[in-house]
Amino acid sequence: MAPGSRGKQRRGDPSWKVPVLGLIGIVGFLALWELLPRLDLVDRRYLPPATEVLAAAGSNLGSGTFWSDVYDTMLAWAIGLGTAALAATVLGLVIGMSQFLRRYTNSTIEFLRPIPSVALIPLAVLLFGIGIESALMLIIYACFWQVLIQVLYGVADVDSVAMNTAQSYGFSYIQRVRDVVIPTVLPYFMTGIRLGAAVALILAITAGLVIGSPGLGSAISRAQQGGAITNMYALILATGILGVIINLAARYVERRVLSWHTSVRAELAA
Repeated sequence: MAPGSRGKQRRGDPSWKVPVLGLIGIVGFLALWELLPRLDLVDRRYLPPATEVLAAAGSNLGSGTFWSDVYDTMLAWAIGLGTAALAATVLGLVIGMSQFLRRYTNSTIEFLRPIPSVALIPLAVLLFGIGIESALMLIIYACFWQVLIQVLYGVADVDSVAMNTAQSYGFSYIQRVRDVVIPTVLPYFMTGIRLGAAVALILAITAGLVIGSPGLGSAISRAQQGGAITNMYALILATGILGVIINLAARYVERRVLSWHTSVRAELAA
């Protein structure tokens, strides 16, 4: 065996160990879920066996109502996250590149940022009722801070020497932003998007559960109120799968966009 082959083999282990261990964990969880109600350790009226829930989830795939709910949820997710990302990026660059604005907006940002979006639910209902607009208000508010804070961190991390060098070479303000600021801010921005994507889905579901906005959250609430407990768990399972898909997609986009960045290149090399 060549001297470096053992090290290469160890570095390659996670490529198959992680999926296998993850699959074992899922199978173990489903087995435990199946046994608890069947052994009467849990009342199956409130926790049906996993096989029944999976069967109901499979049936939902052929339901137009289910896909309509998924569409409504993802529509609110996409519009809310996109609007928040755009507004936060513009404001983050403007505020971050001005010492005056950064100093005099810091207290306002630190006051508004910790306010939970769910605390705005009564206001959202008063302003927009139970439509998608209420969900958008909650999503935009929560995701805005996720992205804004990351953009501000990114601007603060810009190398002053690089900025001064660009200025001495006659770069315009726009050129300095494009060639010096944005490459530094981009990794922070992508982190904010990845965090905001998860938060946006949570709030899209929450808006349906609490307010009644169209989507999977509202469908879960209707199933619970109608006593369709098995279908309720199937819909909850669908939200979990959506979350996994969104997270994987966000990581994929992050790796593609930041393929030039040292952290991503080191991760891919490992």
